[in-house]
Amino acid sequence: MLVICGNCGYNSIYKNYVRDVVVLVFSSIEFLLYFLPIFILVYMIVPQRPRNGVLVIGSLIFYAYGDLRWLGLLVVSAVCNFILARVIRRKSGLIAAVAVNIGVLVVFKYYQGGAMLPLGISFYTFQVVSYLVDVYRREVPAERKFWDFAAYIMMFPKLVMGPITSYQEVRRQLRRRICNAESLQDGLKLFILGLCGKVLLADQLALLWNEVQVTGYESISTPLAWIAAVAYSLQLYFDFAGYSLMAVGLGRMLGFGLPENFRQPYMALSVREFYRRWHMSLGDWFCKYVYIPLGGSRRGEGRTVCNLLMVWLLTSLWHGITGNFLIWGMGICLLIILERQVGRLWKGKAPAVCHLYLWAVIPVTWMCFAITDLGQLGIYLSRMFGLGESVAVYAQDWQRALIDYGLLLGAGMAASTPLVRWVYQKLEKRWFGMLLLAVGFWFCVHKIILEGGNPFMYRNF
Repeated sequence: MLVICGNCGYNSIYKNYVRDVVVLVFSSIEFLLYFLPIFILVYMIVPQRPRNGVLVIGSLIFYAYGDLRWLGLLVVSAVCNFILARVIRRKSGLIAAVAVNIGVLVVFKYYQGGAMLPLGISFYTFQVVSYLVDVYRREVPAERKFWDFAAYIMMFPKLVMGPITSYQEVRRQLRRRICNAESLQDGLKLFILGLCGKVLLADQLALLWNEVQVTGYESISTPLAWIAAVAYSLQLYFDFAGYSLMAVGLGRMLGFGLPENFRQPYMALSVREFYRRWHMSLGDWFCKYVYIPLGGSRRGEGRTVCNLLMVWLLTSLWHGITGNFLIWGMGICLLIILERQVGRLWKGKAPAVCHLYLWAVIPVTWMCFAITDLGQLGIYLSRMFGLGESVAVYAQDWQRALIDYGLLLGAGMAASTPLVRWVYQKLEKRWFGMLLLAVGFWFCVHKIILEGGNPFMYRNF
């Protein structure tokens, strides 16, 4: 189990850690060896038409195991929004419905620092809002069958942490989808890849970041500060991207084609491109329902900058109201605005320099994301850039870190390139590839049994 440092953002992310240890997360033994096999067996046995009902019931059990207190809120949200979508005719009605949904999210998210935050409320609220807006715009018809709508909202593969999926993307699949041995096998392969990313990379890289927190930011050398920042960056990536790949795999096992949420962001050449590849479903949501309605980039550079500021301000608030998230979001926005001004000069040129630039700035921004205490954040950034006085720094601490975690960091960097996808595509149909996936799955199970399961880092957003 990870040791939690009380003065840092890691504690904020895992503020419900003790309760979450027993939650039915994708990387828990309860889910892997009990819930999923039983659910898939029942789901495959029943005919096509009742499967949405089975999916809803299974999702309610999944949610209740994780947060029984707020199960009623999830059901009420589904029922009320199902009705609202069918009766809203005027823009004022849409605004009121959206305001109520967002208002409920805001109250829970910011009351007592989010201590009472219902599981997955940020994600299913955004899906509900997109559905209401799309119905009002007549882009999709209002769903007439409650079980189909409930399956869209409550579908357990994406219920807790996304990907945020529009109704249009799954509408036809809710009525008819292919769910057979082939889809089950393909989905299971993707699920195992995501599980390996979470258990074998993210959870192990977390140990280095945890050691730095326990040591204290004042007492680390500048090289170690950078190494730990890179480790956290990779940890967050493989944790969230691993979850998203597991969700897509689970969706495919059930016959759904859920959208891709990550597209190798660390291969980007700019911060702007990085966030087009990172948490893509959230970025698409803000683009469609905030950025474009505000005018997008169609009304001049000044208006575009204002629209970007609004999107990133809301993105910051979506993650939290502490100052570090505002610094993180506004810092990202500033970098994107600067890139827009000088991007034409660099477009298509010196990709190696662009990669170095990206790998230099992204770890710094993630420190603003990770460390919620502004005083501690200032200390950490000062250590990264060799500023200020240090306390009992062991100058060779970074060498020890590389000895202990160098291979893991190298594996993480390699896995963030197209290499894994290339190898997977080469081997997925061959017996050797199947064997590697089977070994990977059971090795992950072995690690979870020995070390315990760690909750996903985005779980409490």
